[in-house]
Amino acid sequence: MGPVTYDITAIRAAFPALGSGVAFFDGPGGTQAPGPVIDAVAAAMAAPLSNRGTLTKGERNADRIVTGARSALGDLLGAPPGGLVFGRSATQLTYDLARALAKTWGPGDEVVVTRLDHDANIRPWVQAAASAGAVVRWADFDPATGELTEEDVAAVLTGRTRLVAVTAASNLIGTRPPVARIAELAHAAGALLHVDGVHHTAHALVDLAALGADTYVCSAYKFLGPHLGVLAGSPDLLAGLRPDKLLPSSDAVPERFELGTLPYELLAGAEAAVDFLAGLAGGDAGGTRRERLARSLTVLGGHEEVLRTRIEAGLAALPGLTVHSRAADRTPTLLMTFEGRDAADAYRFLAERDVAAPAASFYALEASRRLGLGDTGGLRVGLAPYNDTEDVDRLLAGLAAFLGA
Repeated sequence: MGPVTYDITAIRAAFPALGSGVAFFDGPGGTQAPGPVIDAVAAAMAAPLSNRGTLTKGERNADRIVTGARSALGDLLGAPPGGLVFGRSATQLTYDLARALAKTWGPGDEVVVTRLDHDANIRPWVQAAASAGAVVRWADFDPATGELTEEDVAAVLTGRTRLVAVTAASNLIGTRPPVARIAELAHAAGALLHVDGVHHTAHALVDLAALGADTYVCSAYKFLGPHLGVLAGSPDLLAGLRPDKLLPSSDAVPERFELGTLPYELLAGAEAAVDFLAGLAGGDAGGTRRERLARSLTVLGGHEEVLRTRIEAGLAALPGLTVHSRAADRTPTLLMTFEGRDAADAYRFLAERDVAAPAASFYALEASRRLGLGDTGGLRVGLAPYNDTEDVDRLLAGLAAFLGA
């Protein structure tokens, strides 16, 4: 195995969008795509392509793409390929899962959601519970620290709890709750654990068994891929669910959950994104893809920590600015507000200087309200694999100019 490095210059060269001159800090909302992902999408569309099968070249290409994508995402998530479901988005897949699970619930059953989560891991469960006559119980988090603890979840668990839905990382403030310990509590109560991994997957190696997640969703466009949702779960669990589907469509798992023809070109792009992530550490690419992913995401974490420390030091020197990302364990994602100034104005000010750092609540309405920020949230700065120190310095200079510091 060659040396483990993080060659940011070589990595940045792979992203055509960086040629625009924009410093992108909007990765939590969607990352830019590297050349190999773009090429994989184009190659899939240029080759013969038909519905999956084994007879024609187009059928075989489609089948190869689906098989390759399931293998790649299985390596990324530490999940069995036979338990990977593809869909339009993580939101759509969560709604589909919630509706299927709700068929097994009844009046008096309970579902736990948290105030920390993106609404895509709240509203589908709230609405599914309402359809089944089940009760929704809310786990709170500490707005002063941004922490959601296992005790917060334990406080609302009962013997009637059927499912606990929790994020692996807050898309608003970056908090990483202790998911594995929450899983132990949920399972001890006889409940399933569903994990929203959309923000988490971009920043850490996922292992479904270690997390204790029964089901887990993520989105490829948050980790350098195309717009595609992925649900990972135990094939045995999925086999026990009966989603609404067309009569002639496959009843096999995971195909029974994939409504209509899959977007083969996006699956090809998702596989290429996983392979690109696996190569971030450089070296001679020795070991399995899972092993290369582990090395790459470790060095990526170190790179992100250096940049996050640089950002936080710079923000600490600016007047009238409050950072709301405070949890001990968190992603390199910072939410900030400005004394007497609208975060949306900072967003526009930075955008005029080709620094992309948007302002909103980013669909984490409950978390934004709990933080006292209403529905407007704040300015969010999030790191992606292509960010470098020059990006950071441009961000800090822009914020200093906005604040007149």
